[in-house]
Amino acid sequence: MIVFPAIDLKQGQVVRLAEGDMARATVYGDDPAAQATLFAQAGSQFLHVVDLDGSFAGSAQNREAVEGILRAFPGHVQLGGGIRTPDAVAGWFDLGVSRVVMGTAALKDPQFVKDMAREYPGGIVVAVDARDGMVATEGWAEVSDVSIVDMARRFEDAGVASLLFTDIGRDGLLKGCNIEATVDLARQTDLPVIASGGVKGLDDIRMLALHARDGIEGVITGRALYDGRLDLAAAIAMAEAA
Repeated sequence: MIVFPAIDLKQGQVVRLAEGDMARATVYGDDPAAQATLFAQAGSQFLHVVDLDGSFAGSAQNREAVEGILRAFPGHVQLGGGIRTPDAVAGWFDLGVSRVVMGTAALKDPQFVKDMAREYPGGIVVAVDARDGMVATEGWAEVSDVSIVDMARRFEDAGVASLLFTDIGRDGLLKGCNIEATVDLARQTDLPVIASGGVKGLDDIRMLALHARDGIEGVITGRALYDGRLDLAAAIAMAEAA
C-alpha cells in the first residue's frame, strides 16, 4: 500500500482545510518545494498535490508552486485541482506530473475523463469526494444526487488508474479514516481505491493496509503529518510491511 503525503496549495502556501472549507484553512508553510523535499527525505516516493484555488476556479491557480514541487521531489507527483480541459491535462503531464486527479470533471463530463484515460493509460485518477455517501463537486461546495458506488462503476472499463475516495465529513479533522466506507467501496468496484480524509495516526494506516487485498491501493495523509501525530517514515514502513 502506498502512503501519499499531501501538499494542499492555497495562494502559494501549504495549507490544510477542515471539511473542505476554504475559510477554515490552517497554514503550515510558505515553501511547498521545501515541504516536498522533507517528505522525500522521510522516504516518500509518492506525493499528492492539490491546487485548492484551482478546484474552485476551474483552472490552475498555483502553477508556480506546483512547478517548484516537481523540481524538488524526485518521485511520483499526483496532482488535482481544477484540471478540466485536454490542454490542462497535457500541460501537467508535459511538466512531469505522474498522475492527474479529476473530480468535478468526472461527474459533469465523464466522457472527457474517459477520453483522457485512453490517451494517458494509467495516468488518470478519478476523485470521488463524498458527503454522507453522495458525490460532492466544485471544490466540495455542491453535493450531487449520485452515489459513490454508482460514480465508481461508471469508470470501471474506462482505463482510469484508480479511485481517490475522500469522506469530506472527516477531512482535515483527525477523526480517523472512514475505513468501513472505503473498504466497502473497494469491494464494490474493480478499480483500486485510494483512501483520504481523517487519517489521525498509525492505526489508520495499519487498518487500511490490512485491506490492501480488498483493493486499497493507498492512503493520503496531511494534517496528521503536519501536526506531528503521524511519522511519515513509520507510516511508509507499516504500509509496505502489510
